[in-house]
Amino acid sequence: MPALIAILLVKAKRSQSAALVAVAVVMVLAGALAFAITQHVGYGIGLYWAVTTATTVGYGDVTPHNTAGRVVAVAVMLTAIPLFGAAFAFLSASLTSARLARLLHVRESAPKGDFVAIYGMHAAVRRLVSEVCAAGDRVVVVAEGDLGHLPSQVSVIHGDPTLEPVLAQSEPNRASRLLIAVEDDKDALLIAVVLRHLAPTVPIIAVAGSARIAAALSDLGVATTLSVEELLGHTLAKSIETPHAGDLLLEMVSSTDFYFQELSVAGETVGKALSTVRSEEEGLVLGAVRSGKVDMGLGSDPILAAGDFLLLLKRSRVDS
Repeated sequence: MPALIAILLVKAKRSQSAALVAVAVVMVLAGALAFAITQHVGYGIGLYWAVTTATTVGYGDVTPHNTAGRVVAVAVMLTAIPLFGAAFAFLSASLTSARLARLLHVRESAPKGDFVAIYGMHAAVRRLVSEVCAAGDRVVVVAEGDLGHLPSQVSVIHGDPTLEPVLAQSEPNRASRLLIAVEDDKDALLIAVVLRHLAPTVPIIAVAGSARIAAALSDLGVATTLSVEELLGHTLAKSIETPHAGDLLLEMVSSTDFYFQELSVAGETVGKALSTVRSEEEGLVLGAVRSGKVDMGLGSDPILAAGDFLLLLKRSRVDS
């Protein structure tokens, strides 16, 4: 059910501008017919009157002569004119955005090679982009609005990230990871539907506002979902139980002296116990990812297999 609803919302969002024009045209045609009937004139004259009214030209050579005709005129003016205006506003905004991007020399395409693609401008995105760039990864940000103050090496694609053509421009199938970071949870669902279609094998991480939305995103095939509400709740609970647990978590995720790394289990590592790998790997092995679940190896000592991943905390590549 969440997937079906999200798909319908995607289609509605994508065809919004076309729908406005279509409804406006229907109102003009219907207004022309109503005018012709109430004023006892041919449909051609009624259509001429409706077009001059909807376009605000208003020559005045054809006008309503009774109450019914004036009601039709008011209906056309209150519907067709605003609808056409809104449709042209959408088009103008799109053209203006593209023009500004060219003037500012903004790169409107994905870079060569692997990259991390981020969709949306959640409050944490600027900090996230800086840290990802510092780790040596290339980044593409797809979002609307003010995208200034991002690192110069970031590729920016201006556009609504809920629209499929905009998402396709970022070439998500070439990315190593995809992050959905929008403020509106509904938009996160829309983006997840399209990305899963465009890049079915690329891991997707999504920022959600609640556990319910996180569950819906998981149903859509999002590999990993971070619920802000759930993450904050668990962190506060651990801090109450152990006062310095929160400080430890904050130090791990915010310190520039360390970084997280996810390594694929392969070669000689296959078949070894997690405890053995912990003594051999450089850095702190936090656990293993098996079938999408993190096993920290505290209650058991899992044997690593091909397809598993190791989660490590390492000292920063750049010495302080």
